[in-house]
Amino acid sequence: MRATIARRLSQSKNVDIPHYYLFEECCADNMMALVRQLNVKGDGKFKITMNDYIIKAVARANMLVPEANSSWQGSVIRQYNTVDVSVAVATPTGLITPIIKNAHARGLADISIEMKALAKKAREGTLQPHEFIGGTVSVSNLGASGIPGFTAIINPPQSLILAIGSAKPRPKITLNEETGKYQVGSEVEMVVKFTASFDHRVVDGAVGAQWCTHFKDAFENPLSLLL
Repeated sequence: MRATIARRLSQSKNVDIPHYYLFEECCADNMMALVRQLNVKGDGKFKITMNDYIIKAVARANMLVPEANSSWQGSVIRQYNTVDVSVAVATPTGLITPIIKNAHARGLADISIEMKALAKKAREGTLQPHEFIGGTVSVSNLGASGIPGFTAIINPPQSLILAIGSAKPRPKITLNEETGKYQVGSEVEMVVKFTASFDHRVVDGAVGAQWCTHFKDAFENPLSLLL
């Protein structure tokens, strides 16, 4: 598996795909509060994680910016009608990316249950080809490792991979409307940094920025997922 990973990623980064990177950060407070509420309401039937929510937020952003849900096919761009999210899972033999298919049309509990099942199969080495071959966008989340932020290499032929770091506390910064100056308050918020890697052949910089704006909105404002 390591040889396959090395070949595909070397080809992606050094030969085929002209990468560019956009960096942003999100307040995780509202998202984390919603996840806690849903898990209490689920009464043990499911346990939604931040990663599950990220999958849904990525799917929404891809639906709103279909250029990001596309791939370079020789001399043309192919745009996909569904958002199938490849999620990086570490296994004893290397990284593999099981797919949450039709993520844009699925609820958080459904995504969470399937993601856990796929991750278990990935670690046991029992994934079937249709469960990890394909995908229209990828997510790599190192939040559980405590990494604050990183960049990831696009998984060809996709045009976007999102790299997510861990949630870190920081003092809230607010704008004093009277003075026009920013001030540091006594309250703390949880902040997550992310990096979006795009294929410049498919997604221009301004379009990539739109995608980041939509992802940030979906991440910070859970009600936007209902729209």
